[in-house]
Amino acid sequence: MKILSGIVSLATVAQLSYATAIVAPRDGAHLDYGAVALVAASELLNRGLPDSPTNGYAPGNVSCPATRPTIRNAASLSTNETEWLPVRRNNTIEPMKDLLSRANISGFDAAAYIEKFRDNATALPNIGIAISGGGYRALMYGAGFLAAADSRTVNATGKGGIGGLLQSATYLSGLSGGSWLVGSIYANNFSSVTTLRDGSPGSSVWQFGNSIFQGPKEDGISILNTAEYYKNIKGQVDSKKNAGYEVSITDYWGRALSYQLINATDGGPAYTFSSIALQDNFKNGETPFPVIVADGRAPGDIIVSLNTTVYEFNPFEMGSWDPTTFGFAPTRYLGSKFDGGVVPTSASCVRGFDNAGYVFGTSSTLFNQFILNINGSSSSLLTEALASVLKSIGQDNNDIAQYSPNPFFHYNPATNRDADVTELSLVDGGEDLQNIPLHPLIQPVRHLDVIFAVDASADTEFFWPNGTALVATYERSLNATMANGTSFPSIPDVNTFVNLGLNNRPTFFGCDPKNTTSLTPLVVYVPHAPYITHSNVSTFDPAYDDAQRNLIIQNGYDVATMGNGTVDAEWLTCLGCAVLSRSWDRTETAVPDACTNCFKRYCWDGSLNSTVPANYNPEFKVAGVVVEESGSGKVVPGEVVAVVVGVVVSGLMMF
Repeated sequence: MKILSGIVSLATVAQLSYATAIVAPRDGAHLDYGAVALVAASELLNRGLPDSPTNGYAPGNVSCPATRPTIRNAASLSTNETEWLPVRRNNTIEPMKDLLSRANISGFDAAAYIEKFRDNATALPNIGIAISGGGYRALMYGAGFLAAADSRTVNATGKGGIGGLLQSATYLSGLSGGSWLVGSIYANNFSSVTTLRDGSPGSSVWQFGNSIFQGPKEDGISILNTAEYYKNIKGQVDSKKNAGYEVSITDYWGRALSYQLINATDGGPAYTFSSIALQDNFKNGETPFPVIVADGRAPGDIIVSLNTTVYEFNPFEMGSWDPTTFGFAPTRYLGSKFDGGVVPTSASCVRGFDNAGYVFGTSSTLFNQFILNINGSSSSLLTEALASVLKSIGQDNNDIAQYSPNPFFHYNPATNRDADVTELSLVDGGEDLQNIPLHPLIQPVRHLDVIFAVDASADTEFFWPNGTALVATYERSLNATMANGTSFPSIPDVNTFVNLGLNNRPTFFGCDPKNTTSLTPLVVYVPHAPYITHSNVSTFDPAYDDAQRNLIIQNGYDVATMGNGTVDAEWLTCLGCAVLSRSWDRTETAVPDACTNCFKRYCWDGSLNSTVPANYNPEFKVAGVVVEESGSGKVVPGEVVAVVVGVVVSGLMMF
């Protein structure tokens, strides 16, 4: 076994990361935030708003509200979102002022600037964060980024920290594995990453050591063993089927996910996505606006970014901005029999169809393969149920989530591809290669200034990103038929990403507003890279012990902060410049010299190198884990295979 100077044992790392997760704040850390983190780490908060009328997984009939649910066209934001936005924007002012003051932009008084425009929200930066797909790798890497961006994380507001970026953001979107992260945070009362990571006694939330095949450990909430786990999942899905609703493999997948993501008995079968809107912290604008993305696909069709109808789920609505469907249904009343945009007076309304786990599963149907790999000997009942589903929908459609009845039945028939079908089929949000959920954030009606695109895609041989997701979104924005007024900065080809190192460090796209339309956001691309561990695990790895989970989360934290400023001591300054860039343009404020220098270093300058690169296998940014195949002594680059020997911690602290 090779031992490097300056490393600590895996056991010590594990102790640092969860036995002693709360460490003394660094110089400059905000003690009030540290106190918040201390309280949050003491227990994992339960959500208090299961909203299914059946108190279970099955949807149920309810009386319609006085104003009956309708489908609205997508020409504008919903009334609910429009009324919520000023509340949220007001709550971002103080965190933004604090973050940008700590950015310490030479020659610019950030606090005075924010204060000057505090009563004019349209002048201030409007921030979005998008977390990519990529299975558990994406969840853990994205978790590290959000931990770094969250002022509740101890040390996140210290030297080199970007804490407060999350509190300054208006929107937070997730897709596939990123939807698991975003969904889990909101399904657990907007708990911090640290709180979810450290858990609470008896909780199975974020316990990935037992794979989704096994279910929670025996001391988890109400689960005795794997057979009991499978029985519970089947029983929950059967309740939906017995209530008269079509089910798909995604129902089983969503239920299995929920045991790991929602801190409630049996994975919270009565928890709905729309009930986020009923939470006080959301109503009071204390959290960003969560959005989860899926793609539309007719059974048997092959989809690409240029022809896909992209759907979003938010606490108020589910639907699409695209000129195909171009409509939104109220999320809380999905499952109601909409016809031509209305629920007929002869029909009841339905609630509970938008089960939280089912929404997470809809965004990640690619992982239905996990469920299909269940060993039949473990649960013959569940295996038979899956076989029955496959027989009804066909083997080729096992990645579909069925939304039946179709909320857009007979709606907008001139362009809506699904207007004549009673079942709306949705699939993994990354199937069209737009693996970063940027689509909701580049809609002109949302007026985003800067989007942090957190990319854990596995585009290369060794499971690192190469910008494919950005290229797909850029190419779609050029398509006059589907773009629908969206604008996106120019993006180079994937070979250029690798050859110029744009996929190995944060890169800004769309820096010069003179070269873009007024609607084009600045995109801060934050690609997955190795800082302290080989975190480029396979998308389909189903299990991670706590030590490996914590190292991958920590690696994401270090990417977000560039090693707490050890790789670039001016990273926080440059991040602040990116946040302020579009605001300066609107207010005709001169760009400080410090930011001009940042843009020279971090902005893509338009140059290309499209030659085919060698296999991309990046080195550690700081220093990191030694990985060996068991018994062979062979150091394996690129993928964690067996034994983690140690991690260099000099200059870094576990958050």
